[in-house]
Amino acid sequence: MSVPMPTSPSSPALQSGESGLHPLQTARSSLTLRRRLVNALIVLLTTLAALFAAGLLVYLLCYVLSQGLRYINLDFFTQLPTPNGEPGGGMGEAFQGSLILIALASLMGVPLGLFTGIYLAEFGRGPFAQGVRFLVDVLNGIPTIIFGLLAWVLIVIPMQTFSGLAGGFALGMIMIPIVTRTSEDVLRLVPRELREASLALGATEARTILQVVLPAARSGIITGVVLAMARVAGETAPLLMTAFGTTFWNTDITQPMDALPLRIFQFTLSPYQQQVNQAYAGAFVLIVLILLASLAVRLATGGFKQR
Repeated sequence: MSVPMPTSPSSPALQSGESGLHPLQTARSSLTLRRRLVNALIVLLTTLAALFAAGLLVYLLCYVLSQGLRYINLDFFTQLPTPNGEPGGGMGEAFQGSLILIALASLMGVPLGLFTGIYLAEFGRGPFAQGVRFLVDVLNGIPTIIFGLLAWVLIVIPMQTFSGLAGGFALGMIMIPIVTRTSEDVLRLVPRELREASLALGATEARTILQVVLPAARSGIITGVVLAMARVAGETAPLLMTAFGTTFWNTDITQPMDALPLRIFQFTLSPYQQQVNQAYAGAFVLIVLILLASLAVRLATGGFKQR
């Protein structure tokens, strides 16, 4: 008769618990399960955040469209506002003024921002460049009404009148840090090998920047410029102290000039429901114009291509 031998305390059969798995296998299984749960939670949270960000734009478009849809017609883009309480009219002078103000701002903000970005990306070394970069970041965080106050002191007071020139100056100041930081970041993405190859072929540093680096970063720079233009297109606070607004057609930049955000702001405060609804229609058009500008840039620069 054979007697069964006792199981050694160190044998795997004794170390495995009720599940029948080795303790090390049990620990690995638990760790894998926890990682999967954490991964699923992060995916869920990021997906919800992305849906919220995208849904916010859709909600804004639907809400302002439902409030002002019936006022969006040809007269809305070509006619002047009617006197208070009278039906009809549009925001034609506001669309005209916004185009002029954005053009004035771009003439000032784009060259200064682009050249500053080139300096920081290509030559920006040492304490001076760090100081310039820090000041640009500070400038980017300053409330926009401060730029309006600066334009009011420098232009409105000496000229003794509100003007489109002062409005364009204020918006141009807002564009400078946006274009600068965008240009610097995009230019830094250009491979250094391209610069070295151009210099090795005998090109000067200036020619390398103009004919090699800038063309390689063209799409990113254009995207940054359009985003800066879209940003200033919706600014209201600095224009209250500079362009001020008018209800007449005006192409003279030395006189008060209307803009779409200004007209929306003034109609929103109106006691007449028609003007309030026209303000919603103007807000919808402004959002759509910014959206179309961004889409056009992405299509033109291949921004939708899978990377």
